[in-house]
Amino acid sequence: MSAKVLVLHGHPDESSFCSALSRAYAAGARGAAAEVRELHLGALEFDPVLRAGYAKAPALEPDLLAAQEAMRWADHLVWSYPIWWGLPPALVKGFVERVFAPDFAFRRREGSLLPEALLKGRSARLLVTMDAPPWYYRWITGAPAHRAMSRATLGYCGVSPVRISEFGSVRGSSEAKRAAWLKVAGELGRLRA
Repeated sequence: MSAKVLVLHGHPDESSFCSALSRAYAAGARGAAAEVRELHLGALEFDPVLRAGYAKAPALEPDLLAAQEAMRWADHLVWSYPIWWGLPPALVKGFVERVFAPDFAFRRREGSLLPEALLKGRSARLLVTMDAPPWYYRWITGAPAHRAMSRATLGYCGVSPVRISEFGSVRGSSEAKRAAWLKVAGELGRLRA
């Protein structure tokens, strides 16, 4: 049985290097006979703001219902996004807040702080670009987006393992360096690692 991979492009600009990394990953996975679906978050039509919180969450737009169905289908989730001001773009955060709703991604349990994780059985790879050097992001800022996505979001909902690949400093990187990074992303896709 072939792997089912969902690639979520989280950079609003589909011509970005970040988007090129996710396309390279998808091509590598297809080359290794995986079934691959791609979802460009910037092309989806939805309100990214939970205006009344989860107490009065609005009905999901058709694009978000389709995104949930794609996540149910997949056994491996690939998130590609840049780090801006230490975090993923607002597009990614808004998508997570709307899609990872109670009774889709998790279910609260009476008398327990721990939820019933509804996305178990899936693994994830984060392809993260940044202008800062990765060592600076990890050791100086504490890698807040990595912890939030891997533990507080995906891990909370049962996705495990979550592996992270950092690509930086993108700003000022040579064409040869970016080509090498694209090769790495393609190889990760081939291995679905």
